[in-house]
Amino acid sequence: MRLGPYELSSNLFLSPLAGYTNLPMRETLREIGGLGWATTDLVNARSLLERNATALKLVATSPADRPLAIQLFGSVAEEMRDAAAMCESMGAQSIDINMGCPVRKVVKIGGGSAMMTELDKTAALVREMISAVKIPVTAKMRLGWDDDNLTAPDLARVLEGVGVAAIFVHGRTRAQGFSGRVNLAGIRSVVGAVRNIPVIGNGDVTTPEAAKHMLDETGCTGVSIGRGAFYDPWIFRRTDHYLRTGELTPEPGFTERVRVLRRHFDRYVAFYGEEHGARLFRKVAPWYAKRFGPAKSFKRRIITISSRADFEAALAEYLAWRAPFCDERGELRPKFQPAPMVASFMAEDDGGAGRSSIPVPKGPVEVW
Repeated sequence: MRLGPYELSSNLFLSPLAGYTNLPMRETLREIGGLGWATTDLVNARSLLERNATALKLVATSPADRPLAIQLFGSVAEEMRDAAAMCESMGAQSIDINMGCPVRKVVKIGGGSAMMTELDKTAALVREMISAVKIPVTAKMRLGWDDDNLTAPDLARVLEGVGVAAIFVHGRTRAQGFSGRVNLAGIRSVVGAVRNIPVIGNGDVTTPEAAKHMLDETGCTGVSIGRGAFYDPWIFRRTDHYLRTGELTPEPGFTERVRVLRRHFDRYVAFYGEEHGARLFRKVAPWYAKRFGPAKSFKRRIITISSRADFEAALAEYLAWRAPFCDERGELRPKFQPAPMVASFMAEDDGGAGRSSIPVPKGPVEVW
């Protein structure tokens, strides 16, 4: 597919996830393969203009991290315009505007999902951003504020009119947060509302089959995957292969999972420094462990690491602990194998291997 002037290697996108889709994760996913486009964590436009150290870390990139969009949030037109120009000068291939984040700190300043409630104001802001840059500007939205205000089709129509290059739509409302099931009919209504620009669907895609189901049911041009990539970093490669050939490739084995785990950890250390990187990796390693089979000892140990030596010791201890569960080839005996991934469109709202284990903000939406 194409996005603006860019021809993509696949129609699969990495959704931005605050605190997770940093440069180490993006580089790891790109190295595995199948990913056509990635977006940074959402970054506050004002903080970026002020060259806040945290904001600059969020948009850090590398030659291997292409093509890349920087996602901005904010509600002051001048700040969003100037931040877009700054992103272009930093080498971004595109600017994405966050109109979907339900988190209070974003919504309370008029950003994220709040932008879906004032279409004229939002259109004016986007028009200014587009006029300030030569690279494509896209928008990420939800279906609306709540079930009584499903404004996404109207907003998509307006944004196409002012010149956005693509629409990303998460098939839930702001009121839903991450609960319930993704509304494919809602995504389909957004696809029907635009004339020429691509619409990329998002929500509950944790398997190749779920990605194909979304494409088939909604008519969207591409699929954006967020939480599913935590759980299965190989999802882009496997999904791209499935969409091209109809063949489902097997999930990677334990040796490959450990290899990629190490690569991901190495990148955290290189990017954040050894101690800080090791501490941050405490919340990443358990994603991998969910597909290790029996892993209680590893999960308990890995969340205490503070150095590379700690990481290596935790892994060595786990390999020794795991050995009794394996056959003579080093593979888990059948009764210890993790359950197969379940296509999320077939799973219950709170069940399925691909959804219930993936972290989301806790508590009511209003206090996120």
